[in-house]
Amino acid sequence: MRPSFIRVVAAACAAAITLALAPALGGDRAAGAPGDVVLTENFDSGILPEGWRAAAGTWSVRDGKLVVDGGSISRLTFGPHLTNYRVEADITFEQVANSSRWAGIMLDAPTNGAVPWWQGVMRTTSTASNGIEFAERTSTNGWNVPFTGSAPRNAGTGRPVHVAIEVQGSRAKWFFDGALVLEGRINRTDSGVLGFVADGSTVTYDNVKVTELEPLKLTQGDGAPAEVIAHRGYSAVNPENSLAAMVAGARSGASYVETDVHTSADGVPVIMHDQTVNRTTTGTGDVARMAASAITNLPNGTRFSPAFSGQRVPTLAELLDTVKAERTQLLLEIKGPETSEEVRTIVELIRAKRMTGDVVVQSFDENVLRHARTHAPEIKRGLLRGSLDADPMAKVRELDLAAYNPSAGALGARQSLVEDLNAQGVAVMVWTVDGANDWKRLSEMGVDGIITNRPGALVGWQAAQKQVPAPTVSFVSPANGSTVERGDDVVVAASTTDATEITLTLDGRPTSQSVIPASGLTLGEHQVVANVTGQGGDASATSTFSVTVTQAGLRGRLAGVPVTTGQLQQLMTAVNNENWTALATKVEAFVPAGQQRDALLEEIAWLAR
Repeated sequence: MRPSFIRVVAAACAAAITLALAPALGGDRAAGAPGDVVLTENFDSGILPEGWRAAAGTWSVRDGKLVVDGGSISRLTFGPHLTNYRVEADITFEQVANSSRWAGIMLDAPTNGAVPWWQGVMRTTSTASNGIEFAERTSTNGWNVPFTGSAPRNAGTGRPVHVAIEVQGSRAKWFFDGALVLEGRINRTDSGVLGFVADGSTVTYDNVKVTELEPLKLTQGDGAPAEVIAHRGYSAVNPENSLAAMVAGARSGASYVETDVHTSADGVPVIMHDQTVNRTTTGTGDVARMAASAITNLPNGTRFSPAFSGQRVPTLAELLDTVKAERTQLLLEIKGPETSEEVRTIVELIRAKRMTGDVVVQSFDENVLRHARTHAPEIKRGLLRGSLDADPMAKVRELDLAAYNPSAGALGARQSLVEDLNAQGVAVMVWTVDGANDWKRLSEMGVDGIITNRPGALVGWQAAQKQVPAPTVSFVSPANGSTVERGDDVVVAASTTDATEITLTLDGRPTSQSVIPASGLTLGEHQVVANVTGQGGDASATSTFSVTVTQAGLRGRLAGVPVTTGQLQQLMTAVNNENWTALATKVEAFVPAGQQRDALLEEIAWLAR
């Protein structure tokens, strides 16, 4: 703890606010519209703001800052429930028990600070591989830490870090002093609020600000890679539409898993692509004429491989639980025709699982989408198409769609459609594409999502496209360690790759010359440096060379001085005899005063060393 901080502790002890004195719930501002600042607090009042609730540990306001004094998992909650928000604060570790202790922001917590909750926290050693994290304190008081990362510097002690975390639905981004350091997904509740949390640390918080954000859009924006959507799960290596395929799809790095839902004869939504169970299971029959229990008892992995003999046809409820547990998103095709009540059952189940922000429903059947809009307008909807409508935008407006999802082949005939739909805020998710050449073509068109049976391969392909090679530079001339005769030229040539700009310096001074007369350089060592810049970073190269004098070179320069034939003969004789003292005397006597004579005397002195 810094001395200045220690001095304020004694004066403020009487004002310490502990769990026993936590204020009652109240005073929270209502959530605003996107862009609105919902809450700001700089603690200048000297007391804990109304509606801020100390849940565990000792919290106080001292010296214009919120302070928590050590303790194990100290917590304080505040603010209204928000679905899409940015929360930011200046957080300073004043003292820590050890480098594994942490502090940060609660992102979705009960108002009383009880389990379960999600948090975004940092350690003082924030450059460690787990220095930054999104973590869940589970209902059994355990930890689930699915996302970890590192910061560009250590938070340390006594130095504030401006922490900002953006949450849109279940997606979260962690910013450390303005730098994005971690992305992840968190589970959300219908009433969770914000809070601060610290473990084994004395921490101060200041300049708190909460801003309402827009819901996350399906459109990706210029230059952003398309979302990877695992078609019927990771169906290239797992039985399609099995829970195993969904888990594998989520863990491959796909943003969405895609699947199909039918309704059984007794009104239960079940996961099946075909109208019958014949192709993918060991049974036979029409899904709409079979009871759910008969369908879900059918193996749907054995025909793919004996290794998947334990897989059964899942219900939609089971699938939603799996999607939520894997913290991914679901693109759900409702197979038509479905009645209004059957669609209601499907969307109400999504609501019951609190997943309306994580599911996009799609269908070829326009009536299905109308029913979905009637029963759950908050769930995003997409129209599937094998061929394009004459006026896709009119269809989008008619059905109030968030996405228009054609086959890849259909889209190829009208590539400008992606830009036109994106301009209206409508995403384009194409199906079903498994080859790198097509991924490249569609990515260049700017599609927002690619549905594929090979999500892992597409994730890897996208990662390779994002790797921008670092520039390189090396000297072709002068060679490092080379020598140049005083009467020759120094040729400067560098070879570069992936560079957009190059600058040269000679002995620390910028130069634009590619040919430099050595006569203009002092005798001895010189250094030329090339610095290059490219999209992948910077690089530099250095070459050291020496300017020297030889007897032959000196004879050549003496032959060009304005002297008589007899005088030149005397100069040459002195050079040949290596009589440097006599040569210097004769140069001073025969050669007119000036730069040429000075250079010759310098060279004679160099040879006489």
